[in-house]
Amino acid sequence: MCGRYTLFDVIDIIPRFNLATHPQFMAEDNYNVAPGQRLPVIIGQKGKRVAEPMKWGFVPAWSKNPNKGLRPINTKSESLFLSSMWRNAIQNHRCLIPSRGFFEWQQLPENRKVPYFIHPKDQKLFAFAGIYSIWKDAEDYPLLTFSIITTTPNKEMQPIHNRMPVILEPEQEELWLAPAYSEQELSKLLVPYKVGKLDIYRVSEDVNSPRNNDKHLVDAVAK
Repeated sequence: MCGRYTLFDVIDIIPRFNLATHPQFMAEDNYNVAPGQRLPVIIGQKGKRVAEPMKWGFVPAWSKNPNKGLRPINTKSESLFLSSMWRNAIQNHRCLIPSRGFFEWQQLPENRKVPYFIHPKDQKLFAFAGIYSIWKDAEDYPLLTFSIITTTPNKEMQPIHNRMPVILEPEQEELWLAPAYSEQELSKLLVPYKVGKLDIYRVSEDVNSPRNNDKHLVDAVAK
């Protein structure tokens, strides 16, 4: 799964993702993004890329109350094309979720978990594959929410966790955002990141609390 990630030096998303306009919403540097927070998410709009503020935790459009019921932060790639929960999103609401890296916790004996920071060696700023939803209240005011797609772990991630987020290569991003829909083409993108291409190291347990949010959270610590 992916329950925390980072996004700092946010202004860099403009050139990196070739945004058509300067985002009206630009989040502050966040070294400990947690579910429920609002972050910039990139979507395709009339052939251009724009960044929209979205809340992390998918609220289905048909939900009666956005504060109750399921609000998944992750979606398994295996169920994207099978479940009615995700069908509209995978067909019409695919998005890029900018990040500098993510955290995962390794289960140790005696119920202790230790956190690791993981990021691609070849991408300083990258994108998770995501889906989003547009929920509207009684006055037709929209609430945009998103979920990060996960897949099985590669060999490097297996000792830490049994899931990992789908990290797209830059050349795959356009296909993911393209309005044309092909289950076969999209499925080819929903795979573990290449072995040997991830930097994985242990970090401070301060990241366990969302209240801690500064640069030291991504610094390596001794095992």
